[in-house]
Amino acid sequence: MRRFVLPLFLGACTFASAQKTANPTSFAKTITAEDMKKHLYIIASAEMEGRDTPSPGLEKAASYIENHFKSLGLTAGNNGSYRQYYPIYRDSVTDTWLKVNGQPYQLSNDFQPNTNVNHPASYRFSEVVFAGYGIVDSSSDAYSNLDVKGKLVLLLDGAPTGYKGGTGFNSPANSFAKIGRAQEKGASAVLFVSGTYPRKTFPGAAGSPNLHGYSASYFPQTFSISQSVAAAIMGKDGEKILDNMKTAPLPSRSYKANIDLGFFTKTIVDSASNVIGVLEGTDKKEEYLFITSHYDHVGKRPDGTIYYGADDDGSGTTGILELAEAFAKAKAAGKGPRRSIVFMTVSGEEKGLWGSEYYSNHPIFPLEKTTADLNIDMIGRVGVEYLKAKDSANYVYVIGDDKLSTDLTPITDMVNKKYTKMILDRKYNDPNDQNRFYYRSDHYNFAEKGVPVIFYFNGVHADYHKPTDTPDKINYSLMAKRGQLVFFTAWEMANRNEMLKRDLKLDKPKGF
Repeated sequence: MRRFVLPLFLGACTFASAQKTANPTSFAKTITAEDMKKHLYIIASAEMEGRDTPSPGLEKAASYIENHFKSLGLTAGNNGSYRQYYPIYRDSVTDTWLKVNGQPYQLSNDFQPNTNVNHPASYRFSEVVFAGYGIVDSSSDAYSNLDVKGKLVLLLDGAPTGYKGGTGFNSPANSFAKIGRAQEKGASAVLFVSGTYPRKTFPGAAGSPNLHGYSASYFPQTFSISQSVAAAIMGKDGEKILDNMKTAPLPSRSYKANIDLGFFTKTIVDSASNVIGVLEGTDKKEEYLFITSHYDHVGKRPDGTIYYGADDDGSGTTGILELAEAFAKAKAAGKGPRRSIVFMTVSGEEKGLWGSEYYSNHPIFPLEKTTADLNIDMIGRVGVEYLKAKDSANYVYVIGDDKLSTDLTPITDMVNKKYTKMILDRKYNDPNDQNRFYYRSDHYNFAEKGVPVIFYFNGVHADYHKPTDTPDKINYSLMAKRGQLVFFTAWEMANRNEMLKRDLKLDKPKGF
């Protein structure tokens, strides 16, 4: 047996050397504008109905991708299946109520539950703690000298006159910030007094569909109430309280009142899938390179208007199909990659990176053996910042190659200089970028697990997330060139001797 060791070793070295010196250009040229156009006009067609997650249109798109992977001879990526399904939980309200001292109040006329934070439960409180506007910031604490642990807290919407703590979602006066502070103080439930009653409608859905059917913790049960309900609880202090607090602020105190709160839902479990095809590697087949995109979009309006999502992210999905075909042709010619390449199109990106989050938490292939993820999200258009630039047909935003691995930038620059000679715009690598694009597409769920990533992006444009994002507006030659850049980069990463280093720390901005 020993006499065969040396020849086998030499054969492996010769094979690895041949792979490294093979010229990928002929295979990259199979990524063409014509083929991309053919695929995209199907993926972003009316038949796909905007590819909402979940939807029949999304399933049609998944079947199209799966059939393409099968035609190329890719291996099914999930134990014999091309699909990795994940659950989607959707709740609808079955019953809700509010009573003060036995008096029931009418939904939408006098109260509404906060369906985004509430959980199925009923409560009976004998007193309410009034804590003003409920604002906690660097200069004040509405709960100072108050004990609200396990209690029902009554707060006012908005902020006091002259408040300078900012506006918008990050303001301490935002309702979600107030709920968070009430939770930190130990409150069991919160009532918000609002001046917007009566209201016309109440959404029957209990929050948005989500990936998580179980919660590690819950916010306080939260209801919005009218000033009439506030008066029933607080007596004269509650009459026209929103106006009176501007001129004669009430001190914080407890009010005796019997309060019944109820909120109940039923849960429907849907599902969607990631579509996964694998091109097995040679001598390093137990190591993996991922190439990803999201094939979902935002669906259609109630009136039937379709959001076609040609660029977002039909373009990236088409790129995956073309790259998979190019690598399959290379393998058929005896030039297959050393590492296995996993081509994965995920769903639910528009809902909150659902598919990639599910995969990263339920990996099929070891993440520690995954050298990188190259993510393609919008590569078919010219973004607003390049519309008047001389390089408008020869650029791409490269995002994330300065993070997690010091190998990423040198490889990207080397490959681009050698093959594609594009303008590589790295402006969105700036940690102070207000768009936070690095955190907004599927590569980020790989990055959180320590896998080096690069995100390829053309920038936003006038049709971003509009029904007018249609395949007739795509620059197919530019899209093909961007796809070729990803191909050449993947070729280098799949065939190099070592996996990419993981020598940089992932920095998370506030709010992530």
